Amino acid sequence: MKVRMILFVLALSFVAATLCVAADDAFMGTWKLNEAKSKIPAGMGKNTMVVYAADGENVKITVDGVDGKGAAAHSEWTGKFDGKDYAVTGDPTADMRSYKMEKGKLELWNKKDGKVVMDGTVEVSKDGKTRTVTVHSMDEKGKKVTSTAVYDKQ
Repeated sequence: MKVRMILFVLALSFVAATLCVAADDAFMGTWKLNEAKSKIPAGMGKNTMVVYAADGENVKITVDGVDGKGAAAHSEWTGKFDGKDYAVTGDPTADMRSYKMEKGKLELWNKKDGKVVMDGTVEVSKDGKTRTVTVHSMDEKGKKVTSTAVYDKQ
């Protein structure tokens, strides 16, 4: 009886771990901005290409695009989807970023000097072909803005 119980618990643990990895895998890969489907306010930066890649036990997210004035922008983040802060480089608006997996979607926060400057969600469609990022931040005048960026898997 004990052997069966141990085997059952091990099998259940394997299934749970597989489901967690599968949820992370849905985000992995290269994503290109679909501007026609996106709603990005004028003057707000655009992430035109985003790459999620495994980096050991971590995920590395590399972002290329343009800032609000049209200048080239590049940032990188390496960490886990565990809600903890990890350093982000190349983003003048943030020095730390955290992601947390919640019910199949990622919640994210950008921080600058310990203060949240942006929050949002990242969701991948059921077919795995589309990724939608909705973020809330403040513009240069201190007004709340929302941006919805839609990406196609490459």
